[in-house]
Amino acid sequence: MAQYELNSEAVEHVRRLIDARQYVLDSDWGEAQPDTAAQNDFLEKHTWEQYASWHLGLTVGATDGTKARYAFVAGDYRRVHRSALIACVYRASEWRHKDVELAAHELLQHLDRVSG
Repeated sequence: MAQYELNSEAVEHVRRLIDARQYVLDSDWGEAQPDTAAQNDFLEKHTWEQYASWHLGLTVGATDGTKARYAFVAGDYRRVHRSALIACVYRASEWRHKDVELAAHELLQHLDRVSG
């Protein structure tokens, strides 16, 4: 099983987006999550650093500047999705990646407070 470390820069990016009210509260994450084409389209127009800022986890041992390096996406590259944060909490909890789980949970709670 892959090991992940927390991407603290992404956590701050997502928090800023939430504070700026750049979020979707009700979405089907299975439909809204970026597929391979959306990821490639984003990368054609943005830097790897910008791509990384959407991913709460960094795969230990994977090379920067590769998709394999980034995990636990928190939105659609435009807005944070509440359903994405729920998915991050669930997946990180299931796989016992505690730092990512706790950060995603805290972001979810922050989103709920801001959107109140």
